[in-house]
Parts: sequence; C-alpha cells; structure tokens
Amino acid sequence: MVLEQDGRPVGFVTDRDLVVGVLAIGGDPAERVGDIASAPVVCGSPGMGVAEAGELMAAHGIRRLPIAEDGRLAGILTLDDLAVRTGDPVLAQRLTSEVTRAALPGFFFHARGG
Repeated sequence: MVLEQDGRPVGFVTDRDLVVGVLAIGGDPAERVGDIASAPVVCGSPGMGVAEAGELMAAHGIRRLPIAEDGRLAGILTLDDLAVRTGDPVLAQRLTSEVTRAALPGFFFHARGG
C-alpha cells in the first residue's frame, strides 16, 4: 500500500505489479514504488458483507481489497480470505470465480472457449 503523509491510501503495489510492471520488461528495480502502483485505490469498509466485498472485487478485477476506516488502512481482504472464511463453499466458489475472471485478460477465457 502506498500512503500519503496523512495515512490516506493512494496506490497499491502487488507482487504481480512488480513482476509484470518492472522485472518482466527489464525495468529498473530501483524505480519508485509510487510510479508503478495501481491507482486509484478501491477500498471497502469494515462493516460491509462478504458478498458485497466480493462483488466490489469482481467489479474492479482486484484480488486484494484494502479495508479503510476513517480514511486510514484498517486491513486487507484477499481472495483467499473470501474463499476460506465464508463457511459457504458455493459462495466461496462463485466469488473466487468472479474475481479471478475479472482480474484476468478477456482473451484468456475467450481462447479456451469460456
């Protein structure tokens, strides 16, 4: 998470961002994190439901959802969290499928007939 001085989330850097956005293209590993961070940051709230969080993740094609409270980072909800902790295997499978499909390029599913 890239934060402003006031603690407000303004960008998010994942392992995929580092591999695809820097290392795979021969980029400079000394590059500033803020230059490769995904922005704007899509955040959830601590009181939102699991299904709502999953729908937000699917809508934005993200596998990690920062949880903000009063404009500050309170935690990060991951796709694995949703899959493991829902207690509902059907909901977990649906959310995992929707988020994964949204996060991958469209040609991935088209090329396989999906």
